[in-house]
Amino acid sequence: PPAAAAAARPVYDLRPGQPDVSAFPRSAWLSAARRALTAAPNDAFGYGHPAGRPELRRVLADYLARARGVRAAPERVVICAGFVQGLALLSRVRQKAGHGEVAVESYGLDIHWNVMRGAGLRTVPLPVDQQGARTAELDRLPGPRTVLLTPAHQFPIGVPLDPDRRAAVVDWASRVGGLVLEDDYDGEFRYDRQPVGALQGLDPEHVVYLGTASKSLAPALRLAWMVVPDHLMDDLLAVKGTGEWQLGGLDQLTLAEFIDSGAYDRHVRGMRMRYRRRRDQLVAALGERAPRVRVTGIAAGLHAVLQLPPGTERSVVQGAAWQGLALEGLSRFRYREEREPGGPGPTPGEGPDALVFAYGTPPDHAFTGALEALCRVLP
Repeated sequence: PPAAAAAARPVYDLRPGQPDVSAFPRSAWLSAARRALTAAPNDAFGYGHPAGRPELRRVLADYLARARGVRAAPERVVICAGFVQGLALLSRVRQKAGHGEVAVESYGLDIHWNVMRGAGLRTVPLPVDQQGARTAELDRLPGPRTVLLTPAHQFPIGVPLDPDRRAAVVDWASRVGGLVLEDDYDGEFRYDRQPVGALQGLDPEHVVYLGTASKSLAPALRLAWMVVPDHLMDDLLAVKGTGEWQLGGLDQLTLAEFIDSGAYDRHVRGMRMRYRRRRDQLVAALGERAPRVRVTGIAAGLHAVLQLPPGTERSVVQGAAWQGLALEGLSRFRYREEREPGGPGPTPGEGPDALVFAYGTPPDHAFTGALEALCRVLP
């Protein structure tokens, strides 16, 4: 049908999950690659250690302590080929240790839920509201000893985890010997204040910190990192040491040089200004053109949640597809049991009607047009 064809080849793709890849710092990255390659030791051209290149582990330990309040020695940093690979590794480790259930936020990404299920874990939903995940309810869930959270900026609702709830989940993990998997997917992008520090800084022995270059630089790099408690390192590296989990060393050396030279900080600062400008444009345009639609959540990240009048989510998403505008409704991210990829999600109407609008995805030259197209389809 025409709507499906439009959604498959949209004029403007405003679905979350990708930064503005047109802003990738090609020249600075190429310069870092040249310097890294020139200085690379001979062992960098071998198979490498399953934890990743020591140069990148050292640089990341320093950077994460400075930028996110993460407490890590380089020996506890593990490099992986994207966040999903890290999640799959951790899921296998938990399953092998006999922890067969994991609590997940009731709004999130089904690919994450399915990765954990594929490793043999059963997912259990943890309710989310405007203060983030209701972590006190973990005590009422007898099975899970693992929980996956997005504390800095809940995806997709867009709120930080309330301080009392941060304390509650750390207390829970300490009491029951549990493990918190902290997905810090866009923690560097806060526009109204300094970002909240990583949860891992409160309890490094019960929190695994996971970060990625996919939002700050580009998904094509396939570079992510975990900061892992000492007691998990041997089991994690035993799983990762098999061939299927390896990743190339040269891009790791380039990223290490890119961060160490200050180029990463400069790039993140520039992108923070760019995304903040776009969010401000979005809020102003909605105030003028669509006063019935409200932006919720904090000024952070690469997406915003647009609260719609009740009962309008499905018609707005379908109308947008006809206009060549690819949008996702909030219902797309609501927890459901396992389903086939691409299959139907929950029915709109089971929760609040809203859009998850990725203002970070389009290139600069297309953003004004995308915003105009959005305003035309809003109620």
